[in-house]
Amino acid sequence: MRNLKMIIQYDGTRYKGWQRQKDNDLTIQGKLENVLSKMTGETIQVIGCGRTDSGVHAENYVANFHTNCEYSIKTIMGYLYDFLPEDIVVKSIKDTGERFHARYNVKSKTYIYRINNSKVRNVFNRKYVYHTDENLDLENMRKGAEYLIGTNDFQSFTSLKHNTKSTVRTINYIDIKENDGLIEIEVNGNGFLLNMVRIITGTLLEVAKGKLKPEDVKRILDEKRRAEAGPIAQPKGLILKDVTF
Repeated sequence: MRNLKMIIQYDGTRYKGWQRQKDNDLTIQGKLENVLSKMTGETIQVIGCGRTDSGVHAENYVANFHTNCEYSIKTIMGYLYDFLPEDIVVKSIKDTGERFHARYNVKSKTYIYRINNSKVRNVFNRKYVYHTDENLDLENMRKGAEYLIGTNDFQSFTSLKHNTKSTVRTINYIDIKENDGLIEIEVNGNGFLLNMVRIITGTLLEVAKGKLKPEDVKRILDEKRRAEAGPIAQPKGLILKDVTF
């Protein structure tokens, strides 16, 4: 049996996230499994590197699946290109070792949240960038972000309702840069909780707007209560940029 590794790019605008849902094929996983199952004549289960929320995008999402299909990589790529919707593209496929697992083998993920901070929204990137015309203090935002670096309990920064799983994660860096009104918040960590990057972004935006002080981020972290953190940022500004193994 072959174990095939895929790198996938998708526009998440019209999908209900990565994870397949019951009787609902409006998910990235569902679309891929449907096409691969038809191609191979097998019931294909695609293993993803993690969940992405409804409306969130991906540049280099990693997944794998097992199959007895003997088609060449070129044939499989061509089939997927022809039969997947235009907003999902498999960028590459390769045979990989039997032990490779797209979720369990992840070492880190990089997300980028993009914000258009000009006076008017841009109609050409409106589906991929959050727009606000409020004055944002990026230096305060960077100071607030520093409190999140390292290994911490991020219970305040997740929508998870139950504490059955550990909420401890490690953030390696948060890089905030601006170019001609476009702000990019790049977050790299060993893993992320439900809505974690979007809640971090929403909280840092509150700092940038002056509604919170940079040092409030440390207090929010210590409180371990979701209600203390800022609002959840809109999904359309978030993209999964890279995954390392």
